[in-house]
Amino acid sequence: MLRINEISVGIGASAEDIKQAAAKAINVSPSNITDFEIYRESIDSRHKNDIKMIYSVNVCVDLNEEKIASSFLPSKVSIAKKYVYSRPENRRNSVFRPVIAGFGPAGMFAALILAQAGLKPLVIERGNDVDKRTADVNGFWKTKLLNTDSNVQFGEGGAGTFSDGKLTTGIKDERCRFVLETFVTFGAPEQILWSSHPHIGTDKLKPLVKNMREEIIRLGGEVRFGCRLSDIYASNGYIQGISYTDKNGSVTDMETDTLLLCIGHSARDTVSMLYSYGIKMEKKAFSMGVRIEHPQELINRSLFGKFWNDKRLGAANYKLSNHPLHGRGGYTFCMCPGGTVVCASSEENGVVVNGMSEFARDGKNANSAILVGIEPENMEGESPLSGISLQRKIERTAFDLGGGAYSAPAQRVGDFLKNIPSKGFGSVAPTVTTGAFPGDIRKVLPDYITSEIALAIAAFDKKLPGFALEDAVLTAPESRSSSPVRIVRDEFRQASIKGIYPCGEGAGYAGGIVSAAVDGIKSAEQVLKDEIDDC
Repeated sequence: MLRINEISVGIGASAEDIKQAAAKAINVSPSNITDFEIYRESIDSRHKNDIKMIYSVNVCVDLNEEKIASSFLPSKVSIAKKYVYSRPENRRNSVFRPVIAGFGPAGMFAALILAQAGLKPLVIERGNDVDKRTADVNGFWKTKLLNTDSNVQFGEGGAGTFSDGKLTTGIKDERCRFVLETFVTFGAPEQILWSSHPHIGTDKLKPLVKNMREEIIRLGGEVRFGCRLSDIYASNGYIQGISYTDKNGSVTDMETDTLLLCIGHSARDTVSMLYSYGIKMEKKAFSMGVRIEHPQELINRSLFGKFWNDKRLGAANYKLSNHPLHGRGGYTFCMCPGGTVVCASSEENGVVVNGMSEFARDGKNANSAILVGIEPENMEGESPLSGISLQRKIERTAFDLGGGAYSAPAQRVGDFLKNIPSKGFGSVAPTVTTGAFPGDIRKVLPDYITSEIALAIAAFDKKLPGFALEDAVLTAPESRSSSPVRIVRDEFRQASIKGIYPCGEGAGYAGGIVSAAVDGIKSAEQVLKDEIDDC
């Protein structure tokens, strides 16, 4: 099979058009192509009046493929092998069921791999199933009554369930393809397999995670919702069992020698409990900032020019960064075209914001985080949990400045850049689901963050004209972009208490849906290998 890159065609080109362009690229007749598939699709909008679609394709030809490939640079044409995921042989001898705490991407994929291997894993998830969880979240946004165990952060599918469902990742691991293919198997749109910016959307993620859960159960696994990991039992450096507390406050003890920690980046009480048992942890760099909202039409016009309203291109998205010579810099993160800013609080009296889009991305506003990095030395004290303390302090300040009812502090970009509080909003209406409270976000975030955000906005406006629109809205704080703690693990992916496998975002080893899923897969593989018994 040949991989042919950099095939450029016009907007709306058919599969047959792309196939013919591929044949032309390697100087063969289309009739020589016996198999054809699109591998990657992207938009080249550098010339806004002549936007092109760029494809990488896989083809099989009835000619000598090695000879054809040798005639081109490898970056243009190469021999490609189709990736097929291979699960390790199950060498586990334990009589105990493995327990997985958390049912976000890491927990779902770990559970799926272990269930496929016949281990009948038990999953405990503090939040509710996706249907009840959706009701909990919508109820909070409407009534301002927060369920601290079932919300945007906690529940079936993890925090990504109420997001854009973005599947881009910076990790280079073949398992990423398996993750995407698995999502398609359980209901994701097939185009995530070839899109350069794949996303599922919150609306399509919800049935998908339910389908994955049902498959895990069919294979002998079990998922218990409303059950929070509340204690662990260890002896001689090895885990012996756990306790979990259900929504009624009843505590259940169970023996296990294997606990996969897939707790997500917001399970602060669980992290504190684990730390109290001496599990080794360390501070980890993370980022904080704001959400910025623009009219989606402005973003489309700026990036797509005369094609701004071409439905074949969809809603435009961006990824920007600013790296000043003597500053921290800022960058955009988790851009949600046609989306909504959501209140993502999980603790009482604290405000957190995030972004969410449906698959169609057809909302009026675009939103994105603007984040600034925070290094361990910026966190007060020596405790590995000091980053959590910083997050909590900022979130509680935001709660107070937002009026004390989970409304988020917000400010017009024009006012922010002039350093004056906002008294209202202009042509861009904030979408935050619990309401926006006009004011001064410089009172929410440290100066070293807001000063970099101001510099970033000015720099981004030069790259994307209109970014510094005066009526654009900043909402604060975006404080949960990743975990500020890393649970240290060894070469066998185990914590300082053996048999505990920290994985995913909450353990500090992932930064999105796909990377968390891959981390869960790799931890499940380690459980199957059971190499600790060979030491």
